[in-house]
Amino acid sequence: MTPSEPPAGTPAHPALLRMRKGVQPTTSSELFFDLVFIFTITQLSHYLIEHPGWRGGGRTALLLALVWFVWIYTTWLTNWLHPDRGPVRTMLIGVALGSLLLSAAIPQSFAGTGLLFAVVYVTVQVGRTIFALWAVQGTPWLVDGFQKSLPWIVGTSVLMVVGGLVGGAAREALWASAVVLDVVGLLIGYPLPGRGRSRPERWMVEGGHLAERCAAFVLIALGESILVTGITLTSHLDRVTSGAFLLAFAGSVALWWVYFARSAAAATEVVAHAGDRTGALSRVAFNFLHPVIVAGVIVTSAGDERLLREPGAPATEDVVMLTLGGPALFLAGHAAYQALLWRTLPTSRITAVVVLLALMPVCVGLGVPVAGCATVAVVVTVAVIVADRFRGVQSRGPRSPLR
Repeated sequence: MTPSEPPAGTPAHPALLRMRKGVQPTTSSELFFDLVFIFTITQLSHYLIEHPGWRGGGRTALLLALVWFVWIYTTWLTNWLHPDRGPVRTMLIGVALGSLLLSAAIPQSFAGTGLLFAVVYVTVQVGRTIFALWAVQGTPWLVDGFQKSLPWIVGTSVLMVVGGLVGGAAREALWASAVVLDVVGLLIGYPLPGRGRSRPERWMVEGGHLAERCAAFVLIALGESILVTGITLTSHLDRVTSGAFLLAFAGSVALWWVYFARSAAAATEVVAHAGDRTGALSRVAFNFLHPVIVAGVIVTSAGDERLLREPGAPATEDVVMLTLGGPALFLAGHAAYQALLWRTLPTSRITAVVVLLALMPVCVGLGVPVAGCATVAVVVTVAVIVADRFRGVQSRGPRSPLR
């Protein structure tokens, strides 16, 4: 059975289901839904800037994971349901509104707006799943998956609400437990006593659509980083800050080049033709690896803002973590993504990550200016691009796992 063939006994084209012929295009309804997450990325970037250090970074990662669950599970649903059908479009608008409220609660999510954040998150996750159960009636292979996932989602919802009612480290622990439970549930197929588990080969995923949707989210994150640096530049428009802006812009271009210039289209092709492996491949590539890539953009964006504020100041430990750690996180996530799809070791990205991590204590110990750290990050990332171009001359392109 291929992803374009429905199981026996399934209606060929139920009213709300997408057609399964080639890579499904991204619709205007999906793009409108994505617009909300520009605000989300901005909120996460500002939260990281205002809460530096390991604990602030951990909280930002936790918030990103929860927001990513909202976006990616909605994206999976629109992989099966047509976004331009009236009920599905209404659902998307409702989730967009919930996501906007969720983003507004981010700055004080570990303080006064924690309960609001939790309640909105639970409402969106549970509400969307209940809608899905109604929308996929007549397609047993989809009904079975959503029926098995709903109790797990309810379980994580309880942890979220209880976490919203308490505070401090208890809230962090409960919300982190919800994230872990969600990840474990997806990995093992949401098993239920007497019902078994949901198996990826039965998910009938159109992998090319998911790849394009996640690439669009990465582009949104990169666009937000440029927006942040542009806004910061307007408040300090002088020669030094303009130079820092060009450096930050070069970094954004480098990250874009690494992801999009060569591998994005090839990745879409690989996932779209993975056959029975599409479900399992998509689960790891898009649910687990892409938030790491997005996190790298967010951390880099925060580092760029610090760069524009004080380009000549000595780089403290927190600033170095942002300026060098952001590109390192991005490259590590992209390395894992490439390794998963092409079953090869992306040595240039791994080497770059090692170099960036090794330079962190050096930059702090020598009191290197913030601009110097940013220059190093850009140079190392550009070195990855050069290595890619060199390999492109030596071969015709990435090896497909299907060959």
